[in-house]
Amino acid sequence: AGAGAGSGRGQLFLRSLLLLLLLLLLLAGVPAGGQLRYAVPEELEHGAFVANLGEDLGLDVSTLSARRFRIVSRAGARQHLEVNLENGILFVNERIDREEVCEAGGTCLLHLQLLVESPLELYRVEVEVLDINDHAPTFPWQEYVLEVAESAVLGARFPLESAQDPDVGTNSVHTYRLSPNGYFSLEVQTRSDASKFAELVLERALDREQQRAHRVLLTALDGGVPERSGTAHILVMVLDANDNVPAFDQPSYGVSLPEDAPAGTLVIQLNATDLDEGPNGEIEYSFSGHAPPRVRELFHIEPQSGQVLLKGPLDYERASLHELYVQAKDRGPSAVAVHCRVLVHLLDVNDNAPEVTLTSVSTPVLEDAPPGTVIAVISVLDPDSGDNGRVSCEVSPDVPFELRSSFRNYYTLVTTQALDREVVPEYNVSITARDMGSPSLLTRSTLTVPVSDVNDNAPRFLQPSYSVYVMENNAPGASICSVSALDPDCQQNAYLSYSIADGHIHGMPVGTYVSINSDSGHMYALRSLDYEQIRSFQIQVQAQDAGFPPLSANVTVHIFVLDQNDNAPVIISPMPRNGSVATELVPRSARPGYLVGTVSAVDADAGLNSRLSYQLLQATDFTLFSVGPDTGELRTLRSFLEQDATRQQLVVQVRDGGQPTLSATVSLLLSVVETMPQTLSDFSEFSLPPETSSSSPVTLYLLVSLGSISFTFLLAILILTAIRCRGERRSCQGDSCSPPRCHCCPGSRPSSDGLKTSNLTAQPPAGTAAATCLDMPGGGPPGYCYKVCLGPESAQSDFMFLKPCSPPRNNEKDPGKWSQPGQHLQVSKQIKQPNTDWLPPSTQRPGLKRYQ
Repeated sequence: AGAGAGSGRGQLFLRSLLLLLLLLLLLAGVPAGGQLRYAVPEELEHGAFVANLGEDLGLDVSTLSARRFRIVSRAGARQHLEVNLENGILFVNERIDREEVCEAGGTCLLHLQLLVESPLELYRVEVEVLDINDHAPTFPWQEYVLEVAESAVLGARFPLESAQDPDVGTNSVHTYRLSPNGYFSLEVQTRSDASKFAELVLERALDREQQRAHRVLLTALDGGVPERSGTAHILVMVLDANDNVPAFDQPSYGVSLPEDAPAGTLVIQLNATDLDEGPNGEIEYSFSGHAPPRVRELFHIEPQSGQVLLKGPLDYERASLHELYVQAKDRGPSAVAVHCRVLVHLLDVNDNAPEVTLTSVSTPVLEDAPPGTVIAVISVLDPDSGDNGRVSCEVSPDVPFELRSSFRNYYTLVTTQALDREVVPEYNVSITARDMGSPSLLTRSTLTVPVSDVNDNAPRFLQPSYSVYVMENNAPGASICSVSALDPDCQQNAYLSYSIADGHIHGMPVGTYVSINSDSGHMYALRSLDYEQIRSFQIQVQAQDAGFPPLSANVTVHIFVLDQNDNAPVIISPMPRNGSVATELVPRSARPGYLVGTVSAVDADAGLNSRLSYQLLQATDFTLFSVGPDTGELRTLRSFLEQDATRQQLVVQVRDGGQPTLSATVSLLLSVVETMPQTLSDFSEFSLPPETSSSSPVTLYLLVSLGSISFTFLLAILILTAIRCRGERRSCQGDSCSPPRCHCCPGSRPSSDGLKTSNLTAQPPAGTAAATCLDMPGGGPPGYCYKVCLGPESAQSDFMFLKPCSPPRNNEKDPGKWSQPGQHLQVSKQIKQPNTDWLPPSTQRPGLKRYQ
């Protein structure tokens, strides 16, 4: 019961001591020079508190998880400690056995690398594993037989097997104690390495005949709290005298050996001497009982010669020092073993290449990242020592990156200049780690760094401008062209959408003429184009990417409308009146080549489509008249004969040069007279012979009625014309219109908007020699007027006045048609603007004239 109570008090005392030690360690864990150091006892349970890293490092505990706060460890290494991301506390992840973690004695440190991202930061923490007295001293055997010759003198010393304690410092073997007896005492000796060993000292002479054996209890005690102990029974056998023991040249030996020494290499030649002779002087060498299994695996000792040979491969990085305990004893009776220590110091060989570890990689990197942006954290480790473990790290010079050293053997890979994904979309960075050993060893590691795209390139069209030729009368909705642009960016930054800039074409929105497919760039005509209305126009097409902010580019598309032969020639002179046939008088005395008149026509088309040719299609006598194919001049071929008819009916055809050819015809009635009257109309109605008309009184009544109606109609037209001219003169003054656009302003030219004809009777003074001329707008291009000149003999004339009209519509493409009898000829809305490419000379434009 007393032993149990003592054990309980000891455990309570141990727990109190551990808590006090933890408190002292936490108070001592302050950062020094940017590095934190803590201490933790070994053998703590899982979850035991070590330190509050979040508070000590000044980190926001709420962001630890988002910033991926973690301990960076080598692959395959045991994770003894872990961080709680919720509170930033460093705790014990698994039980730490100091004797397992640190095989060698001295300070046992756990080196931790802490990494936190966004921004990237690296901390180093050292955790010292403190030894606790968790091991009791042990002897290699529970019972040890010591043979002592009876001739041993008083004060003779007999070294005993030492107890071993894996703990260090005060927790290791502190002293030995011997059970009370009447023959032996115990002396505790200290070696040069501060280890303790016990020697049995003979205090009283032995007498084998009186007592053959003596039993004592050897107890080894450590210095820990509570104190731990181990015991061994020593059986002292009293032998006959072999009064000399072997002796080594020196109690301790030291030897150096390269770590790459092959098996069988001689480590050391031991030599012990024994002054006895015979079997009492023959010495055998062997490892003492405390030689660890690792030593027995690596070394071998020859029992007879004392040669220590290398048996297994050495590794400086695992253990740089091996301690061999060798004993020697003779073969005589009561042989006493003597011990020596052999310290084998290993020499480091550069047999380990540096290890490159990418601790953290932040890829891809934006191409607009500023110089100095951290791409990766790289750790380099070489387990060799000295120059063999000193490592330099570098990157290939042909990349815009460099290495910066933050801690020893830790580097950050940063950018040195601006990146451009369109030039280099990805970098393969070769990292070379080289140690300083001889020969030098190196390791190369390749890091792929993709460059992320930024919308830094505007779209670019394949052509600086586009010229598109579209045939008129195209089908609405037909594709007319396609524009294309390129963007060197990628993904959504390179996705292009096409659109047409706002604008107007002849006062109409451009969107009513063309449209564009926003994805493909195909352009479509939304209406049927008319060459005679619009010959060319240009639009602005914009290509915009989907980046942020979006970038765009513009290109000009010139659209040219090509002419089709869709307009027949329009005859402007002579112009029949009220559906009757145009008439003319020809003197019978006319000679060959006499100019009867000129047939004038216009064509609204262009090019060959507007080139006109004239031919005589029908005639009373084809040998009498001819028409100039290019000029339309009607001339006589020969002189008139008595048998020639006095009325010659001709049909003149005007044809254009298009394909297919379009044409128009005009009918003429020529009257051959002996003498030319003083006043005679160029364009008179075809009526009955004089003798027939004069003989009927009904005809006279009709002529009087027609004259009255014509006079009344003429008066009304003059009044309306005066009112219209006054209104348009005010419009010209109020709107500051230019003279060509004021239809009735004095001095202005007639507009091509349209014209209207009506039948009015003009009565020029008798005997007037000057011809009366009237401009005809609407039959020619802008800036031209076609005059119908009436001779002094004309009894009637057509008076034409201008009238404002709306712009021609798309569907008004048919050529002018002859009006029905009794209706006015509507020219303004049926005759399109003529093309000036093939107009006859100004001398050939008048209508049929009697005199040249």
